[in-house]
Amino acid sequence: MSVHTNLGKQDKSGLTDARSASFMASYLDVLTLVERLHRLLLDVIKDEFERVGILEINAVQALLLFNIAENEVTAGELKSRGYYQGSNVSYNLKKLVELGYMHHQRSEIDRRSVRVRLTEKGRNVRLIVAKLFATHADGLLDRQVLDHAGLDEISSALRRVERYWSDQIRYIY
Repeated sequence: MSVHTNLGKQDKSGLTDARSASFMASYLDVLTLVERLHRLLLDVIKDEFERVGILEINAVQALLLFNIAENEVTAGELKSRGYYQGSNVSYNLKKLVELGYMHHQRSEIDRRSVRVRLTEKGRNVRLIVAKLFATHADGLLDRQVLDHAGLDEISSALRRVERYWSDQIRYIY
């Protein structure tokens, strides 16, 4: 999604505000980068799982196991935290239960609700992902790609964008 058109704000004469056009181009570049980084992360995880011989789950499912960690959660909780979309999380949880990576238990209070937690097999996958991420963190520091301050700055900026987007969903004008 590269920017080849002039997408800035136009004034009454139809001229584009150069500052807005420049910001818009940068914003679209960042959106493309975030999207590309997510796909790249999934590819890196997929490659690691191929390397260690785990082929029955995909990278999204491995990330799901990593994010659940030692918690016991419902699909709704994962969705409400913003990690996953409803149909995707339900399908992946069902698949992970079938493959023995997760336990599931129907709620005593709401029989429609199912709580899930990792099995030993699921915790082993989580450990593989955690080690992969630790190796990446060490590599970023060792190669001076990022330091703590740079990572904090990126994190802070992305959280501000997240809050802005969340506000747009909640308070559509």
